[in-house]
Amino acid sequence: MKFQVPRGTFDVMPAESTAWQALEATARAVSTAYGYAEIRTPIFEATELFQRGVGETTDVVTKEMYTFADRKGRSLTLRPEATAGVVRALVEHGLAQAGRIHRLWYVGPMFRYDRPQAGRFRQFHQWGAELVGSDHPAADVEIILLLVDGLEALGLRGLTVQLNSVGHPGCRPAYQEKLRDYLRPHLDSMCADCKARFEKNPLRVLDCKVPHDRTVAEGIPSILDSLCEACRTHFDQVQAGLTRHGVPFALDPRLVRGLDYYTRTAFEVHDPARGAQSALGGGGRYDGLIEDIGGPAVPGVGFSAGLERILLALGEGVQAAGVKVPLVYVARSAGSPAVEEHAQALVRELRKAGLATVAELEEGRSLGAQFKRADALGAAVALVVGEDELAASELTVKDLKAGTQERVPRGGIAARLASLLDDTHRAETAR
Repeated sequence: MKFQVPRGTFDVMPAESTAWQALEATARAVSTAYGYAEIRTPIFEATELFQRGVGETTDVVTKEMYTFADRKGRSLTLRPEATAGVVRALVEHGLAQAGRIHRLWYVGPMFRYDRPQAGRFRQFHQWGAELVGSDHPAADVEIILLLVDGLEALGLRGLTVQLNSVGHPGCRPAYQEKLRDYLRPHLDSMCADCKARFEKNPLRVLDCKVPHDRTVAEGIPSILDSLCEACRTHFDQVQAGLTRHGVPFALDPRLVRGLDYYTRTAFEVHDPARGAQSALGGGGRYDGLIEDIGGPAVPGVGFSAGLERILLALGEGVQAAGVKVPLVYVARSAGSPAVEEHAQALVRELRKAGLATVAELEEGRSLGAQFKRADALGAAVALVVGEDELAASELTVKDLKAGTQERVPRGGIAARLASLLDDTHRAETAR
């Protein structure tokens, strides 16, 4: 008997592994530059975790999971996605607590029983990241920028972001009723799955791949017209953040992603040159997921990107990125919106220069509290942006290891940081 790889899987042979290594190295480098730490979770979990987290009405749970009973009859499932496992780990280890922010990234195999096609497999690989503990729109922007910057570091250009808000449990029920009112006259002609979705979760009608039902779905009312004031404000601030960073985006009111845990922001990053296979990654906010699986009410936002899709888009042009550590922490004193914009621009500039940088997300924290957070992260240097620094075109540089500080011209900050961090790295290596 001649054995072959199972349908929907593939071997990575030595001639191809270099491209995979370069892609994974870039994912690690860019994630580290954003201040994210790697997490590794099992490739199988209790089936109930995905049923409760991903959603019982999703195609992932109802049609695509690889589920089996172990020798003691416990139902286990090969992970179809990683977020549920990551937040399970945070809850299990007592790390999912209000007021604590965790930046985590991962890379590894996922499993879904799906029809194999170009860039889509039954065992596939994802790079992803989660920012847990903040409901601020700046967290959503950071996650989107991390994905965009990672793809650009690999050499992809001309990327666009498809953006939507799916509201939250407070305003979504009213939209679901609008959706049912629209779908009801078409229901008799729709597939059996959509008839079931109509009752349980009409948003999932947007997942349907039946041509007739997809045509019906094109006319659904926009969810953006049903957002409450809080969700609208949050969404406006996410858009403003992307605009400030020069990231092109387009609103797509039918973008709901395929998982039930999303709240508010949902997004995808596309390479328009890829045609029907243009989506390289996506994600969104999941403020209720941790509570749904038995943890406290802690918000989160994240993304995942398919490595097979990315490699298809890159062809032979895989580039590996490098990153320098230790960490730079950008703190800001209370000031005008110009201070906030300057701080955000500085953070992205340093990250693109390969300097591992984290920014303060919350507003109103004292500089002392921000320095304590920088120490807790193990940062070597803190940069202070305030009205005085902005007016003088300078930055305050605080060496957190030596306890000294100085003012440095804005234009010379990258060179000064490179010198400081190099000295710090040599000192720590010599210990």
